[in-house]
Order: sequence, then C-alpha cells, then structure tokens
Amino acid sequence: MKRIQQYVLGLVAVVALAGCSSHHHHGMVSEGRGDAYWQKGQQDMASLIDRTVKDQGKAAQVKAVVNDIVAELKASREVARAGHRKLYELNANYAATPEEFTKVLDDSNNQRMQSAAKILSFRFKMKDLMTAEEWKALSDQMLSYSSRYRHSDSAPKTGY
Repeated sequence: MKRIQQYVLGLVAVVALAGCSSHHHHGMVSEGRGDAYWQKGQQDMASLIDRTVKDQGKAAQVKAVVNDIVAELKASREVARAGHRKLYELNANYAATPEEFTKVLDDSNNQRMQSAAKILSFRFKMKDLMTAEEWKALSDQMLSYSSRYRHSDSAPKTGY
C-alpha cells in the first residue's frame, strides 16, 4: 500500500510541480497563471508517455487518464480552498462551536480521501493500459523528473 501511495504522490508531484520552474513556490500560483501551470504539467507528462509507451493508441489513452487525474486535482484543490474559506469564516465568528470546526475538518478530510481514491483508480486504469516494462520505465522517468524539484537533502528514492 505504501508503494501505491508513493506512486500516487509521485504522479501528483510530476503533474503539480511542473510549474516549479517559474518563480512561484509551494503551489502558490497566481490566478492568471494557474492554467499555464497545469498545462505545463500535462505537457511534461505527455512527453514522458510518448517516450515510454510504444503503441500510440495506448499512449493517447494513457494521456487521457492523466488529463482525468489533472481534472480531479484541480477540482480537489478548489474544494480544499472552499473548506479553508469556511474555516476562516468560522474563526471570525466568536460564537462558533468546536463542533462546527470539526464538521468542516471532517468534510475536508472526507473529500480529500474521496479524491485520493479517485486518483488511485485512475492510476490502476493507467497501469492496465501499459506493459510492465512501460510502467517501470515511466515510473523511473517520473521519479527522475520529480527529483529535480526536491527541496530537501534527503537521499534519492529508488523507485515507486
């Protein structure tokens, strides 16, 4: 299970961190550049897929799944923002109860888990479209790609 979580996080990192080459850090992308940020991630993934998946028909299907993942990430991000707004509103309300805060936090956690489960199902859909060799090659390329954006001095990972 940990291996799957690492893969999903790696996939998210590749798609989401593709925009780190700009001056925006830690996912803080201005509204006007948000679409370019996501588009860059999709283009980078498409390039990795083109280098890895030999059957162009299957490559197109894999790219479609990546697009589904990106759409889910974007939707999840908006839901998370709405949850944060609710917390800010509750915080400003002197009469807000602990139960109200807990409900917002529970809703946010449930949404995050639902989104993670969706992304995981997309991961298996992607895997089913590829051979074991293509999967390993893509995973290795994604790991190499995402390690360019690692900000810590931790030892490099050896795979998903």
